[in-house]
Amino acid sequence: MLQKNINDLLVFLSVAKERSFTKAAAKLGVSQSALSHTMRNLEGRLGIRLLMRTTRSVAPTEAGELLLKNIAPRVEEMEQELSRVIDFKQQPAGTIRLTADEHAANFMLWPRLRNFLRDYPDIKLEIDVDFALKDIVSEQYDAGVRLGELVHKDMIALSISPEIRMAVVASPAYLEKTNIPKKPKDLLKHQCINLRLPTAGNLYAWEFEVNKREVKVHVDGQLICNTLTQMLQAAFDGFGFAYVPEDEVNIALQQGRLVRVLEDFCPNIPGYYLYYPNRRQHSFAFSLFLKIFQQQNTK
Repeated sequence: MLQKNINDLLVFLSVAKERSFTKAAAKLGVSQSALSHTMRNLEGRLGIRLLMRTTRSVAPTEAGELLLKNIAPRVEEMEQELSRVIDFKQQPAGTIRLTADEHAANFMLWPRLRNFLRDYPDIKLEIDVDFALKDIVSEQYDAGVRLGELVHKDMIALSISPEIRMAVVASPAYLEKTNIPKKPKDLLKHQCINLRLPTAGNLYAWEFEVNKREVKVHVDGQLICNTLTQMLQAAFDGFGFAYVPEDEVNIALQQGRLVRVLEDFCPNIPGYYLYYPNRRQHSFAFSLFLKIFQQQNTK
């Protein structure tokens, strides 16, 4: 029974987790029709439906949810054991999957990982850049990087950056046709470029410090973005103010492409943490990856 169903169960797990035959097929490197055929065979042998399919969505049935809950952790354990077997090779190998927001990926991860990848050419690195707060266990990431205030308490968390200084910036062209804001609430009279947070679905409230008190300003404007790259390009093109980490704009400020305002009101926010589940044993590749950040903390 198990030998006949094991490969089909792996297909089911992929489709159920992705909630999509298209995404699962891309991940597994097979066609959608092959996945559909496999699922029909599995459900036929078990005599029960595991997935509900519509033209727009795929979701596990009650029986499918039960199977997903019980089987997925065991498959993950087997994959970890296989990774450890692979690690007996002289050269470390394997894939490390990370999730991080755009700023963390560019300024905290990539500068540290360039040499790591050169040193270990058989290690593959996948970085999913997204502002959404991913469940790294259920979505099978090895680790995530987020601001300290966003890290779940049940994770092992390692500080990898100092506090982040924020900046409000706009292009000289925009400032030529408007008054420069003197205090944070003056931004309510201006065009501002908003950032939508995918997890909560709301717009990010700009945070300031006024008389040692935290003040949040809900700005408005023509544009709502979901990446810092979009926000900065809009600011360069004169569509208003952007609220971004200071190191994202230092070069543009030096070049005069952007102008900073309200600097005295911009706070430092908690720095970034690398976080990961509490597992007894990690793959050799992931242990080497962790050493990069652990060694920095001891300096």
